[in-house]
Amino acid sequence: MAGHSHDHGHGSGGGHGHHHHIDPEAGDWRVAGAIAVNLALTLAQIVGGIVSGSLALIADALHNLSDAVSLIIAFAARKIARRPADAEMTFGYGRAEVVAALVNYTSLILIGLYLGYEAIARFVSPEPVAGWIMIWVAGLALVVDLVTAALTYSMSKDSVNIRAAFLHNLADALGSVAVIVAGVAVLVFGWAWVDPVVTLAIAGYILWMSLAQIGGVIRILMLGAPPDLDTAAVLDHLRGIEGVASVHHVHLWQMQENAAALDAHVAVIEGRWSEADGIKARIKRALGERFGIGHVTLEMECASHACDDAEAIGHG
Repeated sequence: MAGHSHDHGHGSGGGHGHHHHIDPEAGDWRVAGAIAVNLALTLAQIVGGIVSGSLALIADALHNLSDAVSLIIAFAARKIARRPADAEMTFGYGRAEVVAALVNYTSLILIGLYLGYEAIARFVSPEPVAGWIMIWVAGLALVVDLVTAALTYSMSKDSVNIRAAFLHNLADALGSVAVIVAGVAVLVFGWAWVDPVVTLAIAGYILWMSLAQIGGVIRILMLGAPPDLDTAAVLDHLRGIEGVASVHHVHLWQMQENAAALDAHVAVIEGRWSEADGIKARIKRALGERFGIGHVTLEMECASHACDDAEAIGHG
């Protein structure tokens, strides 16, 4: 997951937090172009795969189709994420991108499992493969994948959603190279078994990549603490701030991929209630500067009237 820079959360639940390097609309036409090219390519590869009898080509086609679909989902999610918060969605729509990434990785895992199963079936009953068609179609696919990867690369740094689409494309480019290698093996040595081997490799890569990325996406949806923040360190820092007696009911989570948020009850040392506003300002400043937490909600309590036996984390 991307680290925290300090220029996104200003407590706005809006979904524009992680598009701060590019004009969002400029990104849209790139994504739209990538979708069109990928859909055309998928069609070409499926036809080529059927004509040449190459499972690896069809595997690459399915991967490309998943790309096109992932880009469509990413495109829609980017549009939705930009909508301002409203009465229905008081946190804004920024998480649409995280949901989209979850859908993408889940579908990729299913595709990977299916391709693995098909490839193993091919080992059991091999089929003849036409090498030239494989090489030409996969060569075309490689060019398209590299173009798509180039279009989405600069956007992938700031968005878990576009990064999922970018990784798809990179994997596709590798898959296309592998299909070209398999085509050459069929032509030169007559090795039809290279086709299912390459299919298995593509399937394995899809699964490895998706399983590695899906955890971080689930963590955000489960309201987990940001992976690059040590919750204990944040609590210790809060307790050490001048005027703070204790801290409880702390919640630390990610509103979106790059927007950390915290809410907590803070008990002020007895006799210093008049300084409560200043203490609150100190806490917010410290959390922003030191931990990059931009959205902070605090409930101030006088230590003599604070919640009894409250747990530091959660509602206990």
